[in-house]
Amino acid sequence: MAFYAEEEHSQDYLFKIVLVGDSAVGKSNLLARFARDEFYSNSKSTIGVEFQTQKMVIDGKEIKAQIWDTAGQERFRAVTSAYYRGAVGALIVYDISRRQTFENVGRWLNELNTHSDMNVVTILVGNKSDLKDSREVSMEEGKALAEVEGLFFMETSALDSSNVATAFQTVVKEIYDILSRKVFQSQENKKQENLLLWNGKTVAIEGETSDAEEPVRRFGGCCSF
Repeated sequence: MAFYAEEEHSQDYLFKIVLVGDSAVGKSNLLARFARDEFYSNSKSTIGVEFQTQKMVIDGKEIKAQIWDTAGQERFRAVTSAYYRGAVGALIVYDISRRQTFENVGRWLNELNTHSDMNVVTILVGNKSDLKDSREVSMEEGKALAEVEGLFFMETSALDSSNVATAFQTVVKEIYDILSRKVFQSQENKKQENLLLWNGKTVAIEGETSDAEEPVRRFGGCCSF
């Protein structure tokens, strides 16, 4: 997996990913670190919704991740809920030094499930892992919750960059893998539909294609599964 640099052409895939979690857990700094390798020690709370895009290449395919940073404040929840629509990936973020943000993960997960219109690849992120002396949530607790909910899990630090890129890449790669499997299965089903048994022999009515020659389908736009 590698980041795409400056070359401009249409992407093969566009994935919408949302960042959710309580206010001040570091969602905006995670995005800033991933998209621009920046960190703001005095960053203000996000108002409404902001988004950044990041291009990646997986298996030779260019993927554009459109990452939405949703406000964590209670009064903006009605506004931001509309932006869950179309999301195929999510990072649910809590602050390891504030237990309340961890206890609210269930609420955010419920909101994600309620407002999303498709299955969403989700990773639970324990941010601010650099605050070791202030830790209120152990890594084991985070792992246990993720296992119960069927989520990926990772601890990150936007301050020192630990695991930030890996967290986003994990989500994007899993979305790509799911989509690739579905494309492959669709192609296999189509091949089976195009085969007829005639005079005791199986023939392809639209031209026989070996596995090695199987064409690769290109997509534009956001993809659901």
